[in-house]
Amino acid sequence: MEQYDVLIIGGGLVGCASAYHLAQRGASVLLAEKGDINRQASGQNAGSLHFQLEHRLIEHGDALAEQFSRIIPLNRLAAELWADLETELEAPLEVVMKGGLMAALTDTEVTLLKKKHALEQKNGMDTQLLTGEDARRKAPYLCNKVLAAAYFPGEGHANPRLVTPAYARAARKKGASIRKSCEVISLYHHKDRWIATLQTEEGRTQVSAGKILNAAGAWAASSALLAHIHLPVFPVPLMMNVTEAAPAFLPHLVQRASAKLSMKQVADGNILIGGGWSSRFQMTHGRPDFDKRPALIKQNVIRNLALAAELVPDMTQHHLLRCWTGVVGVTADQLPLLGEVPGFPGYYIAAGGSGFTLGPVYARLMGELMTTGATAYDISLFSPARFDHINGFMKGG
Repeated sequence: MEQYDVLIIGGGLVGCASAYHLAQRGASVLLAEKGDINRQASGQNAGSLHFQLEHRLIEHGDALAEQFSRIIPLNRLAAELWADLETELEAPLEVVMKGGLMAALTDTEVTLLKKKHALEQKNGMDTQLLTGEDARRKAPYLCNKVLAAAYFPGEGHANPRLVTPAYARAARKKGASIRKSCEVISLYHHKDRWIATLQTEEGRTQVSAGKILNAAGAWAASSALLAHIHLPVFPVPLMMNVTEAAPAFLPHLVQRASAKLSMKQVADGNILIGGGWSSRFQMTHGRPDFDKRPALIKQNVIRNLALAAELVPDMTQHHLLRCWTGVVGVTADQLPLLGEVPGFPGYYIAAGGSGFTLGPVYARLMGELMTTGATAYDISLFSPARFDHINGFMKGG
């Protein structure tokens, strides 16, 4: 039986980046991906690097906004990491960090921006609150309706088709083994080791690992059930849009203060438009099929594009090229799940939150935690221990 220090389940950004950091620290690593590397959310998202608090985290009252603001130090750490990532991985990732604007078009949105700005300042993030005039001077493409905007100079975007493969190559160079079309179909704890059965095209085999890292993203909950663990991670189907290429005019990441909108222009000139609009799971035998590509909701495409055209009037001059869908994993409280699951020695999880924006920092923290037992940055707030109560019936099984 093959022996490893760590078995990683999932070949997305978090999985491949964790394989890199763990192998870099001297751990023997096997990454098992049931499909292909970067096939799901890590390669299907819009590539935003958004470090300001998103509107969905601050529009449900002060108590929840205060709770969500605790993620800000993690966002700051991620911004620093992304700024140096192309150098670290020695690969072009199309990382552009020319700043991000979150615009307010109504008095209600201005109030929301002010609350967001206060929370960010309190937690050490130096966002700037601009008047509508100042925002248009910085970003002349914005419409005249903009009353105010929050600006953070470190925001931007990267190419999700390049980032995960670059991490996978770097992980292999450090000695990690990465297997595609390799599904973990059973998992149990024996003495101080985890025994996993892997299903490949050639058949089944067993491996032994001292530790497990669940990096399965939207599939983290179903993957955890193999170890008799409940994790509150839920698959959510979303959609993105992209226009034809246009001359460069949109250097920033642009968002709306209380609406589902994000926009950025990539290196080839195409404009990506998203913001968290839902698509729809396809059904198989009357049940949602999480492994099928979700179906578009036409009305949501129209509403997303209408928001883009309202905020940036020049968007009416650009044709929609295509739309696509993907599935992301969100936690019950919208905060990341990072760390060892209580009662299940050696079983770790890294999921939830903004998976693309925060994926590299999740991986660095997991590499540190799983090889040394601690992290220099305190991640206790994101521990799976906060959901320990839902595993009361599962322990010892």
